[in-house]
Amino acid sequence: MHQSKDNKFIPMTSVSSGKGKEINNDVFYYTNQIVNVIMIGHPDDENWVLIDAGMPKSGEEIKKVAEKRFGKGTRPSAIILTHGHFDHVGGLVYLINEWNVPVYAHPLEFLYLTGEKRYPEPDTSVEGGILAKISSIYPIEPINISSALQELPSNNSIPGLEEWKWIHVPGHSPGQIALFRERDRFLIAADAFVTVKQDSLYKVLIQKEEVHGPPVYLTTNWDMARESVQRLEALKPNYVITGHGQEMEGEALWEGLGNLALNFDEVAIPSHGKFVRDERKE
Repeated sequence: MHQSKDNKFIPMTSVSSGKGKEINNDVFYYTNQIVNVIMIGHPDDENWVLIDAGMPKSGEEIKKVAEKRFGKGTRPSAIILTHGHFDHVGGLVYLINEWNVPVYAHPLEFLYLTGEKRYPEPDTSVEGGILAKISSIYPIEPINISSALQELPSNNSIPGLEEWKWIHVPGHSPGQIALFRERDRFLIAADAFVTVKQDSLYKVLIQKEEVHGPPVYLTTNWDMARESVQRLEALKPNYVITGHGQEMEGEALWEGLGNLALNFDEVAIPSHGKFVRDERKE
């Protein structure tokens, strides 16, 4: 078991880095540099689940945040991966070694989680801001967590989270999933859409809250990405935590997500980029 060969600290931050926020008593998210790590479970309950594992070299930080919320020596019943990009698995091997818990993911992500295949190189040519242009520095080599990795149940249930279901939302990555709880219509959207313009350095730094499509430099199938956004919009979520950006809820969320789903081609798909070109050739 090992992290990727190109695993390295990425010098990025935002005004939200190092801060956490509780939503509805049992959903807590913490911003590690520019990405959100989510912990589901009431702090008085020993049973909780971690969603994603942050930026490279973040494992010790995530463990400290978990112990602050749930108590010294705590560990989750499981780790759920929304997908395997570098900014969602950066602390994963450290946490598996510390906690010895299973990691669940969609089987279409397994090649990238078992050391067999690396993700496509980020598209530095894509239309977008400075974070797209420098995306060649981001790790793309696969990690190997074979000994801890398990498939998510085919019935869309989530181990350790009885009220939640997983939803396949590909496009940004082949096996990306979102999580949804019907009771309060709470959505964890991963990077199917985000609530900050992720290719803009300025907007990432200040965490300007607005609904956007998936990060352009790592999204490889825009047709699937469109379908995934439309699938999530149809759920009419009351709350959302995305992989990047701030939690949103209520009217601002409905309006922003509705506009994205309705006008996806115009507002989300870049005018140029290698993955855009590839699709247009088909």
